[in-house]
Amino acid sequence: MNIALLSAVGSLLLLQSAPAAETPIVTPRGDLGADERATIDLFQNARGSVVFISTRERVTNFWTRNVYTVPRGSGSGLVWDNAGHIVTNYHVIEGASEAQIQLVDGREFNARLVGVSPQHDLAVLKIGGAGFAAPRRIPIGTSSDLQVGQNVFAIGNPFGLDWTLTKGIVSALDRSLPNEGGPDIRHLIQTDAAINPGNSGGPLLDSAGRLIGINTAIYSPSGASAGIGFAVPVDTVMRVVPQLIENGRYIRPTLGIESDDDINDRLKRAADIEGVFVLRVAPGSVADRAGLIPARRTRRGVVPGDIVVALNGRPVDRVGDLLARLDDFSVGERVELTLLRSGDRRRVNLQLEAGN
Repeated sequence: MNIALLSAVGSLLLLQSAPAAETPIVTPRGDLGADERATIDLFQNARGSVVFISTRERVTNFWTRNVYTVPRGSGSGLVWDNAGHIVTNYHVIEGASEAQIQLVDGREFNARLVGVSPQHDLAVLKIGGAGFAAPRRIPIGTSSDLQVGQNVFAIGNPFGLDWTLTKGIVSALDRSLPNEGGPDIRHLIQTDAAINPGNSGGPLLDSAGRLIGINTAIYSPSGASAGIGFAVPVDTVMRVVPQLIENGRYIRPTLGIESDDDINDRLKRAADIEGVFVLRVAPGSVADRAGLIPARRTRRGVVPGDIVVALNGRPVDRVGDLLARLDDFSVGERVELTLLRSGDRRRVNLQLEAGN
């Protein structure tokens, strides 16, 4: 028997002994888990209230002097009411000349600016007109009873990927972030739910599908989610947004005193005193009527006047911290300042006034 014949016989035997290919059978999954079903329902109920925001900036060509607009950025927002008000972050629309809103059903609107509060990183836009059909709104919750460890859900448009859901927990409460040129942004909710650029302005929900915050920032050296995100608590949103809708701005409570963090830090080091040095007292203000004395400049340097060391018994040592503490109150409420003057400590009770 030659080699070719042996090879053919061997191949035939191998074909006869090889098992026939089988088609895999799909295994039925069964019902989804109760937690999965709840998450799906939460997303389906809330997604219609979340909007995609794209902004444009007006620029002028240096050579032709022609004016045109270019894309600036994108973010998320939340339908606030049936009148078409949209809540988002101030930094989402900061510097933009135009903003376009896209709803989940594909409708697009040019938005107009209603009001902003940079100190809370909140802004309100307006879309629609007579006969505007608003999507179903997300129920409002509260942030006062949140607990570290409870589940939270973020919906937004990270990196322009629209209507994305991420899940995590409340990692910490009452966080503060410095706000250059203004009060610290206080009482922030920290979460490990993935929040990326584009999520800003979108809602943070609890497991009942209630709004508990507006996603505002991430902490990340790379600019992408590192498991540390922050949200403005809904209790702050509920205090600020109605004022923005009604007045176009947030009317902050004030005492009529001014200071500066850089100067304050130098004075604290020189005097070895922790507190907020009063640098100016507005004429006619509540602080002026109460007799507060500002620091004064002499040939020998700055002579301290009154130094605010506590508000309602809680120590303060930074200007941003004092302003943020005052923001926890409303115009007309009274607060107690603990003051240090020439080494003597005293307390004064003052009624908060409307600031600019």
